[in-house]
Amino acid sequence: MPNTTAWWRPHFHADRRPLLLTRGRVKEALRRLFVDEGFTEVESGILQVSPGNETHLHAFASALLGADGVPRPLYLHTSPEFACKKLLAAGETRIFDFARVFRNRERSDLHHPEFTMLEWYRAETDYRAMMADCARLLPRAAEAAGATRLAFRGREADPFAKPEELTVVEAFARHADIDLAPTLGPDGADNDRDRLAALAGERGIRTATDDTWSDIFSRILSERIEPGLGCGRPTLLTDYPASEAALARRKPDDPRLAERFELYACGVELANAFSELTDPHEQRRRFEADMAEKERIYGESYPIDEEFLAALALMPAASGCALGFDRLVMLLAGARRIEDVIWTPMPREEESRP
Repeated sequence: MPNTTAWWRPHFHADRRPLLLTRGRVKEALRRLFVDEGFTEVESGILQVSPGNETHLHAFASALLGADGVPRPLYLHTSPEFACKKLLAAGETRIFDFARVFRNRERSDLHHPEFTMLEWYRAETDYRAMMADCARLLPRAAEAAGATRLAFRGREADPFAKPEELTVVEAFARHADIDLAPTLGPDGADNDRDRLAALAGERGIRTATDDTWSDIFSRILSERIEPGLGCGRPTLLTDYPASEAALARRKPDDPRLAERFELYACGVELANAFSELTDPHEQRRRFEADMAEKERIYGESYPIDEEFLAALALMPAASGCALGFDRLVMLLAGARRIEDVIWTPMPREEESRP
């Protein structure tokens, strides 16, 4: 029997079309915003020698066949980050990219295997410049969409309100009644896993014996903290533990923490930003540690992009931000799920069965 919920059926497309037209208006408004501020729009290559080296990101593998027929492994990128930073090393100073990116093992109302990442970078700045950009971007997007609010699953936020700034340590205390600071290692490593597990257990949060500190941190964040972020007004969740910021610079006054923030609205993560790490030796160490952990958990790892590490040695100090463009449109349009604002979404597995 044909798939009766296929997006290409005229009556389904007619229902979705107003949302898709909103998507176009928001995209053009944000493009104008960046161009007016002196940014150059770039187009990052999708096929890369490494899709990214974060433990829990999963890529789509491909291969390039040479004239001799020998395959060279390549991947669809999970972010344009490596390519954009190479452009900063090459001499660009303000760039943005509406990049199509690909992530495997991700499908939900908030995730799609292929989606659009709006990513931008400023040379000679830190993550506070990205905070200011996010505060300007939300009202411009809302005006283009004709929206007065962001909404998702009964939660709302005012896109015109000044975002709240909340550190991760403050958020754990407020939303989970957990003092995170004593569990952080003095140099951002060797975090106290057992102490955090005990605190989580006292508050009814499930942990397993093989959970790492990062596993427990992520579970507390997703179960207790994220639902309360960005309600009423957007939230900038700042100063992540250094162990949770693989490509970010540490805070000079507190090496336990990194100059990283995430933007939330209606309990939904919209953007991830940080002051960029430019030390190739430290970056290699982090990549190797993350890939060893990926191999331990998933039985696979990805190669390290040696040209990216070489480019870091030439790259100026910079800050960058990656914003889930589809999620932003979804909240502005009041859509139920992310694929409602994607022109040609992949069918869900259950919808593909005969």
